Amino acid sequence: MKINWGGGIVIAIVLFMAFILFFVVKMSTNSEYDHDLVTENYYKSELAFQEEIDKEKNLNMLLDPIGLELKADGVLISFPDELNPHKLNGKVFLYRPSNKNMDIEIPLKISSNILFLPKQDLVGGRWNLVIDFTHNDIPYLYKKELIL
Repeated sequence: MKINWGGGIVIAIVLFMAFILFFVVKMSTNSEYDHDLVTENYYKSELAFQEEIDKEKNLNMLLDPIGLELKADGVLISFPDELNPHKLNGKVFLYRPSNKNMDIEIPLKISSNILFLPKQDLVGGRWNLVIDFTHNDIPYLYKKELIL
């Protein structure tokens, strides 16, 4: 059987469509390729972006910055001495970009200016640390990327 150029074009188009269809099915059914948005309410959180900028400005106005030190047994976060630890209210959020099931949220209740996060709770890899807190009704926001 001899295939002319018109039949060759039809065969090429059908093979290309099968190739594309194969990858669409593979990407939609395989959980390895399951990627979620950064947050569930992405657009709603974007509307509050100016508040985040204001909170970060408040943090930059502190005399001393928040200290972050990676230790062998965990992460040591030190707050400036000008902040009274008993008046700090907020939360510490550890966001894992590769798996939302590993995200950790901890209420910020400390008795000294040091917060220690044990490494046993954290899997190695990239983490985004977000500390959202208030002190004397002034909101602050600290963001840092960690590689453990």
